[in-house]
Amino acid sequence: MVKSDEYFMRAALAEARMALEEDEVPIGAVVVHDEQIIGRGHNQREALNDPTAHAEMIAITAASSHLQSWRLEGCTLYVTLEPCVMCAGAIVQARIERLVFGATDPKAGACISLFQLTNDQRLNHRIVPVSGALREECADLLQQFFAQQRALGKK
Repeated sequence: MVKSDEYFMRAALAEARMALEEDEVPIGAVVVHDEQIIGRGHNQREALNDPTAHAEMIAITAASSHLQSWRLEGCTLYVTLEPCVMCAGAIVQARIERLVFGATDPKAGACISLFQLTNDQRLNHRIVPVSGALREECADLLQQFFAQQRALGKK
């Protein structure tokens, strides 16, 4: 982990808090290029009725628009939760250089927990993920959300 990782993970956490305010699963992401945030996203699956509206996908789309390229070479993606299979695949396809995430996801994580998709030697692009950046803050936000959902009897 590099010194700026904490700074940019805090920006991802701010996105996650926006999701929380919108009653979405509180996951946030930012894409950084040349020490500048060029893409932001937070979960919007409920608001958009879109199963692909994950924080990472929205941030990657914004970053690609900013750079006017689908290739996000030289970029780092910061996300509060270990990416799922869909998002890990998009990260590989986008040629993102670095991936930094907070909490691991033992039920759906596709970078180190269940699968190691981002570092699979059979693929033409690989990213060795950095895990644990502000892990406790990221995990606490998710745990609070799901405890509140259970208390309200929501799915």
